[in-house]
Amino acid sequence: MSFAPVTTYPKSAYIETDTGNKVSRRATISGPQNIVLGGKSIISPSAVLRGDLRKAGSAPTVVITLGRYCLVGEGVVVRPPYKTYKGAFNFYPMKIGDGVHIGEGSVVEAAQIGSWVVIGRNCVIGKFAIIKDCARIADGTVLPPNTVVPALSLFAGSPGRFIEDLPETTQEVVEARTKAYYNRFQPAEQ
Repeated sequence: MSFAPVTTYPKSAYIETDTGNKVSRRATISGPQNIVLGGKSIISPSAVLRGDLRKAGSAPTVVITLGRYCLVGEGVVVRPPYKTYKGAFNFYPMKIGDGVHIGEGSVVEAAQIGSWVVIGRNCVIGKFAIIKDCARIADGTVLPPNTVVPALSLFAGSPGRFIEDLPETTQEVVEARTKAYYNRFQPAEQ
């Protein structure tokens, strides 16, 4: 059995919250009062979470909910989906489950992402897409708006389409990997 090495980072480069979230100081968190991080998640440098986008004229409300053990890669943009109605933008909440890994350079405007989902690098997840539990989106995939990705399925291509079913063990594998990655992501000794 092989063990991956510990990934170190300068302690001053990340803010660690009381719930164990590790947020890069080089990430952009807009409207943090409208974003809920479940705990033990990592927000990488250059990532952008747009909690400032919400229904026009509405009171502050949770716009993005991120579960536990999530990894938002470098350069990822997470923004809530929107519709234009009578000339006004209306934003809708986005819910992301536990153990979701979003690869670097991806743009996510989904309505909902289940738990134990892996989104590859440089993907575009269209507005109001729904990705069910234990799904995988291959690198470079473009999911059109309103796409529904079934549980335990692999989608790839542009436009993204079903490629194959994933094994029943997907949840255990992804859960073990995401927890191990978090546990190996440690501040460098100073």
